[in-house]
Amino acid sequence: MACRVSNINCLRAYPPSTPRFSPKCHHQSPNSPPLLLNNHSFPPPPTLKPHLPKQMMSCSVALRRSFVTVKSHMATAEEKSISEDRMLVFVPPHPLIKHWVSVLRNEQTPSPIFRNAMAELGRILMYEASRDWLPMVTGEIQSPMGVASVEFIDPREPVAIIPILRAGLALAEHASSILPATKTYHLGISRDEETLQPTIYLNKLPDTFPEGSRVLVVDPMLATGGTIVVSLQLIKERGVENQQIKVISAVAAPPALQKLSEKFPGLHVYTGIIDPTVNDKGFIVPGLGDAGDRSFGT
Repeated sequence: MACRVSNINCLRAYPPSTPRFSPKCHHQSPNSPPLLLNNHSFPPPPTLKPHLPKQMMSCSVALRRSFVTVKSHMATAEEKSISEDRMLVFVPPHPLIKHWVSVLRNEQTPSPIFRNAMAELGRILMYEASRDWLPMVTGEIQSPMGVASVEFIDPREPVAIIPILRAGLALAEHASSILPATKTYHLGISRDEETLQPTIYLNKLPDTFPEGSRVLVVDPMLATGGTIVVSLQLIKERGVENQQIKVISAVAAPPALQKLSEKFPGLHVYTGIIDPTVNDKGFIVPGLGDAGDRSFGT
């Protein structure tokens, strides 16, 4: 199922049978009062049946307004074709994702538990992002009971993991346990607290990536979008197409998604949750605070 967020020109996509949606996309009864968050009016948490019909939820979300309108219709072939040229934002409806996001949000969560929660959230999101994406090889092996046809991840095409320092290290911690073949490259990017502009202080990317490389960029907080845009531009300069890149984040916000959808059509973003706004200091609200400081206790 997909939810079109018209003013940020992207699709928020879910597995076909999912009964849950992100905070901005709810089934709401006509008599349900809205929930007010930061001057934005959102429907209360939905009461949904276990199974929903296969349909596309078209959500017209105006950031400058205080309401959300939701319309249901069947996706046409034309809409599916258009969606392939747009950025897709995936919010997997797994209960463990909701659990770990809740642990991260809690201001009382101590640093070691916060970092562990970040790592566990990253594990699930990377698992979801690698679905139907990894190169496979087929063959036959001898099992104790007979010959079996098998499929393995092709070790000749490792996935490039690129954590954005510092907090990206925590979210990408379990990458090597999820993916059988990986290479890790580090990008260090800091953000000026006054101007919110990003500055690169470490770049360990290769001069070029092999043709057809698959890249996971791990950046926990997609807030203003400055850091992730700079990161993706560096990667694209080294020969990787938008469709071969997937972004992993803990929390995303509309300003970052707007920039990504404008600059990187075909990109896929996997996030634990989408929050409604960013404050004047560049922090996502309600968000989870400074992910780097909280991960490393600084």
